[in-house]
Amino acid sequence: MLENKGILRIVDANFNRCKEGLRVVEDTFRFILTNDVLRRKVRRIRHALDSIIQEKLLKDALLCRDSKNDPGKFTDSLESNRKDANNILYINLQRVKESLRVLEEFFKLIAPGKVALIKKVRYQIYTIEKESRSLISAKICSKKNR
Repeated sequence: MLENKGILRIVDANFNRCKEGLRVVEDTFRFILTNDVLRRKVRRIRHALDSIIQEKLLKDALLCRDSKNDPGKFTDSLESNRKDANNILYINLQRVKESLRVLEEFFKLIAPGKVALIKKVRYQIYTIEKESRSLISAKICSKKNR
């Protein structure tokens, strides 16, 4: 039971981390890069996660949450340094990929039928990351050529 509680806490933390990172990415595409195609892709993924991670599993994970005693809740110097919006986008894409990988691994223990769906989402993020890098590079080049 103790191991299951820990696994559910991992699922809870990584699901939240993933959804939060996706929201930052979505808003960056919306308001800074003004790219509605990428924004919509991220939005679909964010909502798809809700259906992948079943309501009962989320409720069970929430019951195991212990934010008050979480030793990782404090901000460290790595989390407080950001250079610019592109850096924020990059960091949040990494956060999403890492969270999805953790979910993928622990779902092998608690929901093996969902592992392939999470892996598929992770690979969609890889593609979105590449598309965003191309978009940023193109914008930088167009500014230099003005």
